[in-house]
Amino acid sequence: MTLVPSLLLKQLYTHGSLENAEGGVSFAIKNRLSDATLTQITGVKISGEDVPLTKIKVDLGDGKPLAPKDISEERPIEFPLRKTFRVVAAINELPEGKHSIEVSFAVAPFGNLDLQVDDAISNKDNGDTVKIPRDDLDDYSEKAIKTRQEFIEKYTSKKLNHTKNYSFDPHMLAGNCEHFTGVAQVPLGFAGPLKVNGEHANGEFLIPLATAEGTLVASYNRGMSVINMSGGVKCTIIGDAMQRAPVFIFEDARGARDFVKWVHAHEKTIAYHAETTSSVAKLQDIDHYLSNKFAFLRFNYSTGDAAGQNMVGRATFAACSWILDNYKDNKIEKFFLESNFATDKKASQINVMRTRGKRVVAECVVKRDVLIQRMRVEPEQLAYHGQVANVGAILSGANNNGLHSANAITAMFIATGQDVANVSESSAGIIYSEVTAEGDLYISITIPSLIVATYGGGTGLATQKECLELLDCYGKGKVNKFAEIVAGAVLAGEISLASAISSSDWVSSHEQYGRNR
Repeated sequence: MTLVPSLLLKQLYTHGSLENAEGGVSFAIKNRLSDATLTQITGVKISGEDVPLTKIKVDLGDGKPLAPKDISEERPIEFPLRKTFRVVAAINELPEGKHSIEVSFAVAPFGNLDLQVDDAISNKDNGDTVKIPRDDLDDYSEKAIKTRQEFIEKYTSKKLNHTKNYSFDPHMLAGNCEHFTGVAQVPLGFAGPLKVNGEHANGEFLIPLATAEGTLVASYNRGMSVINMSGGVKCTIIGDAMQRAPVFIFEDARGARDFVKWVHAHEKTIAYHAETTSSVAKLQDIDHYLSNKFAFLRFNYSTGDAAGQNMVGRATFAACSWILDNYKDNKIEKFFLESNFATDKKASQINVMRTRGKRVVAECVVKRDVLIQRMRVEPEQLAYHGQVANVGAILSGANNNGLHSANAITAMFIATGQDVANVSESSAGIIYSEVTAEGDLYISITIPSLIVATYGGGTGLATQKECLELLDCYGKGKVNKFAEIVAGAVLAGEISLASAISSSDWVSSHEQYGRNR
């Protein structure tokens, strides 16, 4: 028998499913643990009142509801992962508002479970509320999509002449986009090839850049040319971690301090419970940060080829469920799975210092003659401009002392199906340059929180997968290679723009290629 922590057990209940339905009151339970079999239902209580089992039906969605007496160890019901069943109680309808629900049932291999949650009956009368149409059976069917398109056109009195056109099976979008109606087409250009001398990426790569900004592709192409003529860009991954940061709140600071000691003493057991949720996520360590009466924990994971935010959220939830059931020394007043300390989708100093995603360094020695001939600048000019720009970055409080790392990262993220909001963290950069004894320019950038994936999320979408495949970076075992290529492209853009600013070519380039023309 596998014990299920109480907090994790609550996740079996589908919140918002409580309703007054034909034949009584119903709610839904979904298997969010692992494949199992339902062997018994022993009790149901709603708003503190026991519901006789003779008034209970279990609806598996096949049109053949079962009574609890029809379910036993001899006649178990298959309850696979993600399967939902509805419990229907033949009782009087419930008033609007909050209600408690208790269900006792047996599931192999988890044993006897007692689920206790709160849900609410809401007002179903929406009056004149307008809703975007959806199909509960197949919301990615051509019929459902066409119905939405017609709704949008009618509601806005505008025609969808371009948005409607796409070249892939919409069913592949399940889990990526709700209310799918069409596509937003972003121009795609290629820069390069870029010569990368990495530990995972070795060779020359054409870089896909999805952008609507004029001069961007041309600028990166110019920087890549300079790097290639100088022998390529050397890329190194020096860190890898993805976080979730729960907070535990105590009566006083001493309780928070003692709790942290307990957590570190039980870190191996906590890691075991976290890792049961995934075959990929591995807990590296747990950082702690104490403030006031709060204990902030920062769970650091490796997540394979996935970016991993959802993965580590699920793993940390399981770990914290075990903690809440087993820590007894001081009362935990409150608990939140995310405290804002992982700084998901936000730039932060802790991610610059401690790493989120991949920590990558891209570096190159740009030959003096190449800079002078191709960029019309000398190494001394760029190094001096870098010193001045450092002062500007400090005064502004920027998360980057470089110029525009977000340009390459955003354009590559859109092209390859990354979570574009992660640009907020990924754009952080620490750039350094110096003139070598030979009179060349050494330049490098450290990207401390580059969040990328080559598997899962949007990487499997049609055009995004295609772009990753062009880089030989789609699928498992390729994420470090992709991270090195992204970092190399970022450095190319830094060299190009810094040269343009130092040589006063910046405005003239926009005049030639961009919107100024």
